[in-house]
Amino acid sequence: MIAIVGAKGGCGKTTATIGLADALARTGRQTVAVDADRQLPNLHLVADVDREPTIATVDDESDVTDLARRTVPGTELTVGVVPAPTESETVDFGRRLRRLESAAVEIVLDCPSGVGPHVTEPLEFADVAVVVTTGTDRSVAAARKTVDVARRLGVPVAGAIVTRTDADTASVPRSIEKRLDVSVIETVPETPSPLEAESARAAYDGVAAALKAKSYQRRAGITHNRMVGRLETGIDVLDRKLDGGLPPGCVVAYTAEPASQSELLLYELTAARGTLYLSTQRSDSAIRTAIDESMAEVGSPTVRHVNSEQPLEETRRLIGALPDGANLIVDPMDVLERTDRGEYVDFLNDLKERMLETRSIAILHCLKGDDEPANRSATLHLADAVFDLRTAVNATELENHLTIPKYRRGGAPTEAIKLELSERVEIDTSRDIA
Repeated sequence: MIAIVGAKGGCGKTTATIGLADALARTGRQTVAVDADRQLPNLHLVADVDREPTIATVDDESDVTDLARRTVPGTELTVGVVPAPTESETVDFGRRLRRLESAAVEIVLDCPSGVGPHVTEPLEFADVAVVVTTGTDRSVAAARKTVDVARRLGVPVAGAIVTRTDADTASVPRSIEKRLDVSVIETVPETPSPLEAESARAAYDGVAAALKAKSYQRRAGITHNRMVGRLETGIDVLDRKLDGGLPPGCVVAYTAEPASQSELLLYELTAARGTLYLSTQRSDSAIRTAIDESMAEVGSPTVRHVNSEQPLEETRRLIGALPDGANLIVDPMDVLERTDRGEYVDFLNDLKERMLETRSIAILHCLKGDDEPANRSATLHLADAVFDLRTAVNATELENHLTIPKYRRGGAPTEAIKLELSERVEIDTSRDIA
């Protein structure tokens, strides 16, 4: 089973899935392309087949010859196409994939973009991964995150496909190889018909030949490493320090000065997975504008402004719709922390239960200052982790240091992480602190 992965949307991952499936069919292999992207399913569109039947219809009695079929351009060969489940369908991906695999077909798996649990779920079933990226800095940086996730899952990365190249980019693959730490298998030139142009076909034939030459085999008895069960924050320095990310269900109290750039970290957290962003002070339009204008890699969170006379109840209602494996950001917590103590403690316990139920992560933005809410101690006590951002201004520079004084899972970094908070969250390398 070959997983086609890439953390940046628009890199050509779905087209590469079909291109490689076509190429494998040209070698005589019975091939099936499977859409594992529940959030943005579009494999059926690229393959030009109907949206249904989906993978939900694949069961023990299924005949793979009954799947939707795509004709390989220029041939009479076909490949099977299995669309992602619809919103109303609940699917055990593992069982469906094992059924297809038992039919002795080659599976090419179109994985979702990003690096969250929606990616790791299908990726962990693959025998090998191929990462897709364009030559842009942002796409390559995102692809490197995907490479790291695959390796932590124990899935070998065969190499990269660089899409949308031109004749003037002969030196690009070498620099991309260095940044990704994997070889570039093929480059696919920019063309209006990337599945029919001869140059594109030749590239995907090259990928199929390279995979055959590597003789990848199904990994027997694979044991998942420490990354499994963790959710990456999407901020590299934090994920490295936290041994791969935060455990599902984790509640984080993120303390910072009001005059700091602490919101930048919140914005970048939205890139890792679907996020519900609750603002208790700024309007939802102000939050969206700030995120849209951020120079960092961010996501498209659902933003809601909590302006009710009963903020705890309104927040409970909004959290009740949180999907599985999501981020919850509350920015800031002060309004909620100024409510009745008993009601607030009940709210915190309900919040924790909801995070565990949905296997999500909550980040509670707690502003420090002389007028801290009386219930701040309850927030810090319930939190599974405390991230403390300290900002210092001296005669020549502004310094930001992040410490993690509390982490219930253990293994928290003991040293401060010096961050540069300007256009994005980065390690400040001006001194050897991080």
